[in-house]
Amino acid sequence: MPATEQDFLNNPLGKNPTLEDVLDGFEFLDDWEERYAFIIDLGNQLPAFPDDARVEENYVHGCQSQVWLISHFDEASGKLYLLIDSDAMIVRGLAAMILVALNGKTPRDLLATDIDELFERLDLFRHISPTRGNGLRAMVGKIRDIAAAETAA
Repeated sequence: MPATEQDFLNNPLGKNPTLEDVLDGFEFLDDWEERYAFIIDLGNQLPAFPDDARVEENYVHGCQSQVWLISHFDEASGKLYLLIDSDAMIVRGLAAMILVALNGKTPRDLLATDIDELFERLDLFRHISPTRGNGLRAMVGKIRDIAAAETAA
């Protein structure tokens, strides 16, 4: 069944947990084993992704794992809503972190968000493989392209 507007609007990531919740969680945890578990737990909060959206146009190239991304621009609020899924647990968690930071923002606010600063603050790139880092950048790049297209429309 195709994704409905409600599937996008009911996605809690970006509202609950918030970015501050994620940052606080990271600061509270002492080691990276615990942080990986935290990231995986975030990934378990991703809403269901429609099977019919697992098509080439929604595939995120540049990721080691399989990743799909779809979006919905809500005309009434002017906000962009996202759904992401992956076949890998850690990547699902990283995708959830991206959603916490970017989901439900206006395209202009999304483009103004310094996601690299967030990744630096969490020290992510020192603790994930280079291929996962490339995948993370590919997800963010595709989201930014979608937001840029909405601002140009």
